Amino acid sequence: MYALIRVRGNVNVRGSIEDTLKMLRLHRVNHCVLLSDNPHNKGMIQKVKDYVAYGTIDMETLAGMLKNRGMLQGGEKLTDEYVSENTDFSSIEAFAQAVIDGNASLKDVPALKPVFRLHPPRKGHSGIKRTAQQGGILGNNGEDINLLLKKMR
Repeated sequence: MYALIRVRGNVNVRGSIEDTLKMLRLHRVNHCVLLSDNPHNKGMIQKVKDYVAYGTIDMETLAGMLKNRGMLQGGEKLTDEYVSENTDFSSIEAFAQAVIDGNASLKDVPALKPVFRLHPPRKGHSGIKRTAQQGGILGNNGEDINLLLKKMR
């Protein structure tokens, strides 16, 4: 499971890349989406790699994101009670574990918004013009995406 965070804005973006960002529902900076690991998603990630930070998310980070940033339709926060009443899972942690294992998806929780609106990272980015391999934040961060998501809680 990949987590994609849009890092760069709309200025001077090619039309095809802008369309791909719209298909990924990354309309604004600091928005995050979760994608499964399949060839279609990998192709879209490869196309927008210069505008997003991405990597594989772990269960603890996903559970924290769902608790802190999970929103329902109507502007209400996602709670353990809502998850236990409307799904087969007993808590947000159990649901997050099922999503990471591939046994569930975010669509299993009714009215859960697929986009997480995050804060800018505490202590700032390490650079939005360089890739992660060059000391920046863009592109594939691997497991380090979990640290970035915790900074953006």
